[in-house]
Amino acid sequence: METKELFNLEGEKAIVTGASQGLGREMAIALAEAGADIAIADINEEKGEKVAEEIKNLGRKSFFIKCDVSKEDEVENMTNKVKENFGKIDILVNNAGIVSNYPAEQLELKEWNRILDVDLMAVFICCQKVGKIMIEQRKGIIVNISSMSGIIVNTPQPQVHYNTAKAGVIMLTKSLATEWAKYNIRVNAIAPGYMGTDMVQRAFPKYGEKWIPLIPMGRIGNPEEIRGPIVFLCSKASSYITGSVLVMDGGYTCW
Repeated sequence: METKELFNLEGEKAIVTGASQGLGREMAIALAEAGADIAIADINEEKGEKVAEEIKNLGRKSFFIKCDVSKEDEVENMTNKVKENFGKIDILVNNAGIVSNYPAEQLELKEWNRILDVDLMAVFICCQKVGKIMIEQRKGIIVNISSMSGIIVNTPQPQVHYNTAKAGVIMLTKSLATEWAKYNIRVNAIAPGYMGTDMVQRAFPKYGEKWIPLIPMGRIGNPEEIRGPIVFLCSKASSYITGSVLVMDGGYTCW
């Protein structure tokens, strides 16, 4: 097989959660450009529909599904609709996530649960529902979007709940990779550092001057820089890789 064919996703069917903007949108577009048809799952209907249209304009099939990934019934509905429309599910990218900053001693349990529900529990729910289909198929690829915050403790912002959730995503990834390898399902994670998404840009005025000196490359990442890693992990180019965490943080976690 020629090297360029290793990255060809022609005929593959994918779900990308949280794909209406930011890293999710970039990954959905990248997978479509590599040949995959994409289901866009998000709570933002207006933006999600626009991304689906962008993908259709690339000559791929795409549709939007409104889904709160922290609700089991909605994830079940999402999974069934994608299977019904595409006939199979080859790729799942769990990207949907939220963040907030509170000192641990002031963090209310309600906020702890809100972050853990979306950033960790929802990842498991999506993996479980889609994983059952992949097990039946004896084929599948799952990529969970964690964070460098699952590996190190960010500074100066306090976010014990977010860090804990993202660390959980990494262990979830490794655990599922070992359980499901026998079904020809690969499960990996990407751990981005500070990327130039709306979420990071909103926090940058408050924390940016502290962040930049801690990044060896001296800058935050561009959202489109996640396109290469996602296509790599979803393609034959990474066929012997499972249970791994691809860190893309400009060197932040190297210190």
